[in-house]
Amino acid sequence: MTATAALQPPTLPGPDTPAIPAHRIIDGYTGPIACFAAPSWPLIPMNGNPGVTQNTIHMASFPEVLREEMRLLVWMLINYELSSVFLRERSPSWRSQQGPQSTSKTVGVWARLAEWLTERGITEVKDCTSHVLGEYGYKLRDSGASRITVHYMLASLTRLWAFDQLSSRPSGIGCPPWEIEGVDDYLPPATAGGENTTEAIAEQTMGPLLIWAIRMVEDFSDDILAARAEVTSLRVSAAANKSTPASLASLKAFMEPLLAGGLPIPAANWRGEPTLARTYIAAITRASHNQVTSTSKRLGWRQAALQRPGPCPLDIPVTGMLGGRPWREVLDYHECASLMRHLGTACFIVIAYLTGMRPGEVAGLRSGSCPDPEPDGKGQTGRHLITSVVYKTARDENGNHRSEGELRDVPWVAIAPVVNAIRVLERMVPAGALLFAHDAHDSRSGTGALTVSTMGDRVEDFVAWANKEATAHDLPKEVIPPDPHGNIGTARFRRSLAWHIARRPGGLVALAIQYGHLRTSVSVGYASRSRDGIHDLLDVETARATIDTVADLHADLEDGLGVSGPAARRAITAATTAAQYSGTVISLRQARQIVANPQLAVYDNPNALLMCVYKREKALCHRGIKDTPSLDRCVSGCGNIARTDQHITKILDRADFLDSRAARVPGPLGDRFRRNAARLRDLAEAHHRTRITLEDAV
Repeated sequence: MTATAALQPPTLPGPDTPAIPAHRIIDGYTGPIACFAAPSWPLIPMNGNPGVTQNTIHMASFPEVLREEMRLLVWMLINYELSSVFLRERSPSWRSQQGPQSTSKTVGVWARLAEWLTERGITEVKDCTSHVLGEYGYKLRDSGASRITVHYMLASLTRLWAFDQLSSRPSGIGCPPWEIEGVDDYLPPATAGGENTTEAIAEQTMGPLLIWAIRMVEDFSDDILAARAEVTSLRVSAAANKSTPASLASLKAFMEPLLAGGLPIPAANWRGEPTLARTYIAAITRASHNQVTSTSKRLGWRQAALQRPGPCPLDIPVTGMLGGRPWREVLDYHECASLMRHLGTACFIVIAYLTGMRPGEVAGLRSGSCPDPEPDGKGQTGRHLITSVVYKTARDENGNHRSEGELRDVPWVAIAPVVNAIRVLERMVPAGALLFAHDAHDSRSGTGALTVSTMGDRVEDFVAWANKEATAHDLPKEVIPPDPHGNIGTARFRRSLAWHIARRPGGLVALAIQYGHLRTSVSVGYASRSRDGIHDLLDVETARATIDTVADLHADLEDGLGVSGPAARRAITAATTAAQYSGTVISLRQARQIVANPQLAVYDNPNALLMCVYKREKALCHRGIKDTPSLDRCVSGCGNIARTDQHITKILDRADFLDSRAARVPGPLGDRFRRNAARLRDLAEAHHRTRITLEDAV
């Protein structure tokens, strides 16, 4: 987008005046621009973000009696800017001009006000006085909408009043009373909201979902892309075939044995019913479409296809394996489109979950954005980095949103599954194109990338497909269970990554991707806290994990639980210190305080059956060179170890399991199991001798 033009005194538009001024049209846009008198104003000329829904303002959303007055105000909203004097008195989040999505939302707020006014018999904007606006403000407050939603709506009404004052033909709407009295009386009570309160995807859902997504990318993609190439070739062939006696003979030679033997007929689905697969049959017999159509009518082939619909197998090898067997005996002509759609969705899931990108940023990725790293002077190859465009925080020199985004100043780090997903997408689109380009991933007409909303629907479709495959292949443990918080969508992947990194450090993610390694990759990749990165979410989730750990410990201590180990007293101190945070929503500021508080550095390690009460100078996992532990490398004898009665119960369970294994395994292996079991029982005995309780620590 070009630089914002200098403000000129508002002039009244004529019927043919463009609804969108030249300085707001994104670079490269050559399509039509709606005129002032048009019933609808598409905002696509202002929108440079390929991954969002294209907005259109429909004037019919305003009641007819107020429509023309509101039309002028909407035109002012798009064409002019609020003054610096006006903005100086408001929150720093206010902008002189809104982007296309915010403009559409603001106009929606204005339209709802206009409907409410007409219901009250008000037919001119000037009769919307300050008192009337106050009544409407109270209505919004009591509507059940969230505080942040109501606040946005009130700000939109303030914007309506401000642009009316700028107009050369002001309507005279009253000043919103919250501009004089303050806004608090017009807002509902504060509630938690935003990205930090988005629920993480449940472990039992995310695990198999990621398994299926990676499997689709790494095991099935070659077969699916080969199927797409074959289907394309068959369609081209069918369209080029000519009607000749030889092609008719070939057609009959293929169809007659099927009909005579009562065998299934290659069929397609048309409006829910089977019908003859004419293109497929034309392609494999080298007959023309006309020959297939006319002959099928004359000889009743279509009726046979309706009664005995059969597959349309592709003549390509199947190489992907599932459970030690090919995942398909053959690939079908008509399943290619759905498999391509699921493959694109799988790539999205892998990239969104294993990088921490926001959904819109994933949708805006282009082919070539993740080049293979060049070896350095020593022949060492570095990490793969993804260069992307950030949209949410992109601003021009005046602080207004830039819908086309801006290049991220720090690239994302890509671990192997992400690189594989990008490489698959690059085989689906031309060089330099959007990886999720609409024309490559959807047969319907469209421009830009698939929208985030569309991708959310496709994630749910992918879950249904994966569960069908798990059932068909008798893999009940790989069924993706429903998430307890509803649809997976797209926005929750980022939060889920932060949750798993904070809650499962050192644990294994599906297919042996280590979250500990991933956290290192993410952190190293963002040497500075670049805007729009995932660091803030990591801090919040790490703080929540810490508080949950010490809060649970505190509750158990109140019930008489005992703790042993060199760090037992420090664990009890941390548990009592953290009580102030229990049950509260952790803000980013609080999260950073918690993460930086050495007294709260408590990490539960279920894999090692212990708790790490971290103190840098005592750490043996990395010899005290880091501010956080490496829980995948816990060392016995470390001064940071503490164990609770609950850990000891699990230790004894593991000792019993090892003894049972030893009884079934002869020789040295059985002896090793017995030695490990004895070591664990020694730990349990030492715990019971030395454990202290809350009363002992006072």
